[in-house]
Formats: sequence, structure tokens, C-alpha cells
Amino acid sequence: MKLISVNIGQERTLQRKDRTEQTGIFKFPTAEAVWLSRLGLQNDVIVSKRHHGGPDQAVYVYGAADYDWWVKELGKELGPGTFGDNLTISELQSAEFNIGDYFHFEAVTLQVTAPRIPCNTFATRMNDPRWVKKFRYAERPGLYCRVIKEGFIKAGETALMERYAGETLSALQMFQDYYDRNKSEETLRRHLNAPIAIRARVDLEEELQKVLAQR
Repeated sequence: MKLISVNIGQERTLQRKDRTEQTGIFKFPTAEAVWLSRLGLQNDVIVSKRHHGGPDQAVYVYGAADYDWWVKELGKELGPGTFGDNLTISELQSAEFNIGDYFHFEAVTLQVTAPRIPCNTFATRMNDPRWVKKFRYAERPGLYCRVIKEGFIKAGETALMERYAGETLSALQMFQDYYDRNKSEETLRRHLNAPIAIRARVDLEEELQKVLAQR
């Protein structure tokens, strides 16, 4: 696989029906090498820090293979960064990856922590009120990652994938389970035993406590 594009977010204003909001979802390719720290790409704008960014969701990766599927589905071109991805990688299909899998670049190592859950900001960005449902049922969520090894990263580098050897689940299964409001104890523990993102961990630990309290 190749790193096709490194994309940096710019703060923009989105107009919803009843209000405006600031967002960093608009991301644009850069030809320069960019410093990637444990909190993300240098100069990348993250506005909604409650839901985005942080050490466990420092980078959002999307694959050219998934983009190609969307191009056919939507009948229009989609450039790197359209979905708010920081890194666009050739041949990558997010449903084929597990939580904990690694991406190795020349100086940087990433670890997959969570699938992307679509939100209304994403729908507004795509100018499609049905986008959240479309993205959910397409099951091509892309991958949030934590930064294991910091360094400079640049478009054109080779991306090597290494499977995580510990207990885990697929990114697609985590994505599908998100929409199950009655997860079993077994399902919750399977998620919590994987190296998932902290936001997901907090929510799932709360769900587990509720399940245990109902015994």
C-alpha cells in the first residue's frame, strides 16, 4: 500500500438549517512532509475536541479502495480528505482491519483504535441529510488510529500493515456493534479486551456496569 495523500484540516463554517458551526472536517492535501505527534498532524484543525482528536484518535485513515466504491455509488469524484481523513492510503479497505493492527511508514507507526461513526456534521459536509444512514449501511467506516511512533510523514511513502497479536475484534464488528443498544456482557468484554480508543472504552465500561447491575 502507498500513502496517497496527507491532508490537513482548515477551520470552516458549516450552515445547518437552524444554526452555523465551526468545523475542521474540511481537509486538504499537502505535498510537504508533516510532523505527526501523538496528538495528530501539525497544524491540523480539530474543533469538536469532545468527539474528535486526542491521543487515541489522533489520525483518521481512509482507503482509496473505499473511496472508489463511493465514487461509483454516488456518481461523483471524491478527492483525498473529502471524508475528513488525515491519511489516504491506496488499496485500503477499512473492513479488512482489526482493532490494534499497525501501520508502519518510514518514520511513523500508527495503531488502529476505532472505526469512524458518522455524525450530522459529516452529513452537512456531504450536503446530504441521509448521509449518516448511507455511511452506516455502506460499512466502510475508515480507521481512527493512535500514534505509537512520532515522526515526519509525507505522501508517497509505503504503508506496511502488521496484524495485532493480542485479543481483538474487527473494526467492522466494532462499527456494527455500536448500533446495538442491547449489547451482551460477552460482546462488551470482547470490546474492552481490545486496544480500543478511550472514548469508546469509557462508554462501553458504563454499558457493562448497567448490564452487571441487572443481574
